[in-house]
Amino acid sequence: MKKVLFIDRDGTILQEPADEQIDRLEKFRFVPHAITALRHITGLDYELVLASNQDGLGTPAFPTEDFQPLHDLMLQTLAAEDIRFDVQLIDRSLPADEAPTRKPRTGMFGAYQTGDYNLAHSFVIGDRLTDMLLAQNLGTRGILLQPPSAGRQMVEQSGLTDVVCLITDDWLSIADFLNRSERVVHLERITKETQVRVCVDLDGRIPSQVSTGLHFYDHMLQQIVHHAGISLQIQATGDLCVDEHHTMEDVAILLGECIRQALGDKRGIGRYGYALPMDETDAVVLLDLGGRIDFRWDVCFTREYVGDTPTEMFSHVFQSLAQSMQCNLHVRARGVNNHHLAEGVFKAFARALRMAVRREPFDYNLPSSKGML
Repeated sequence: MKKVLFIDRDGTILQEPADEQIDRLEKFRFVPHAITALRHITGLDYELVLASNQDGLGTPAFPTEDFQPLHDLMLQTLAAEDIRFDVQLIDRSLPADEAPTRKPRTGMFGAYQTGDYNLAHSFVIGDRLTDMLLAQNLGTRGILLQPPSAGRQMVEQSGLTDVVCLITDDWLSIADFLNRSERVVHLERITKETQVRVCVDLDGRIPSQVSTGLHFYDHMLQQIVHHAGISLQIQATGDLCVDEHHTMEDVAILLGECIRQALGDKRGIGRYGYALPMDETDAVVLLDLGGRIDFRWDVCFTREYVGDTPTEMFSHVFQSLAQSMQCNLHVRARGVNNHHLAEGVFKAFARALRMAVRREPFDYNLPSSKGML
C-alpha cells in the first residue's frame, strides 16, 4: 500500500515570520537544511503532499498576487533539487470559519482515507501542534519540528505522546529517521503446521525477543541479534510433536523475507559480507545481497543434535534464508565441537549480514554498476 508524507509549509519548509504571512521577498527564507533533507527523502517509498493553512488567502488581507510568486519560487527552488510534491493541499479559510478543510480537520485529505493508503506507516511533518493533531486525526504518526525540550513539553501537555514519534529541530535528523524507518518490517506466516511472526529492524532500535520452542535454535538466532546489530522479534509455535523441520524452516523463510523487504531498494548498503574464527572452529560466510540466489554449504557435524535442535536442519535453515533473502550465501566451517561449529556459522552469518546491510548516513548510491539490484 502507498505511504504519504504530509508536509507543512510555513515554519517547516519556509521560516515563518512574526505576522505569519510570507508575502514579500525579504520574508522568504528556507528552514535550515530543509532542502538537503527533502532531497534525501525524495526517492523513498512515500508520496509527498504539501499541506498548508494560509489564513484568508485570496482576500484583501492576503491577496493571491502576494502569495503566489513566492510560493512558485519555493517550488522552483525545490524542483531544481529534484524535489516535487505529488499533491498540494492549501486551505484558505480563517480559524474563525471552522472550515472542515482547515488543519487539523481532515476535509482536504479525503483521497487518502479511502483505504488505498497505509496511513499507519505515513507521517505528518510540521512545526505546530495542529500538525500533530492532524496526524492523530488521519491515523498517521507525527514528526514535530521543534527544539526537543520545548517540543516534548508541548506534546506531553497536549496528550499526543503516542502520536509523535520524533521531536527535533534538525531537518537532517528527520531525513535520517525516515530513511531508517524504511528498514523495519513485520510479517506473519500461518500454515497448518506453524504460526510464525517476525519483526526485523535492520538498525537495531527495538527490543529483541526470540521464542521458537527450540532452545538451541533460539540461542543461535540470538547470535544474529548480537553480532549483526539488528533487532529481531520472533514468535513461533509449530508442530514440534511431529519434528523440528516445519518450525525451523518457516522461521528461516519469514526471517529472510523480512530482511529482504527491510532492505528496500538497497541504496547505500554495503551489499557484501564475510567472517570469522571461533575457538577451534573456522567459519566463513560469503554473502551478496545482489538479488540472485545461490547457496553452498560445506559444514560437517558429527552429532545428530546439539541441545534440542537437529544439526541436519542447519543447512536447510540457511538454504531457506538464501532463497527468501534472494542472495548468494556460501557457508564453510570446520571444527571439533559441534556447539562451536553451529555457533561459529551463525555468528559468521551475522557478521556478514552486519557488513552487508550497513548503510552510511545520507549515502543512497546503489551498490551495483548495473544501476539496479
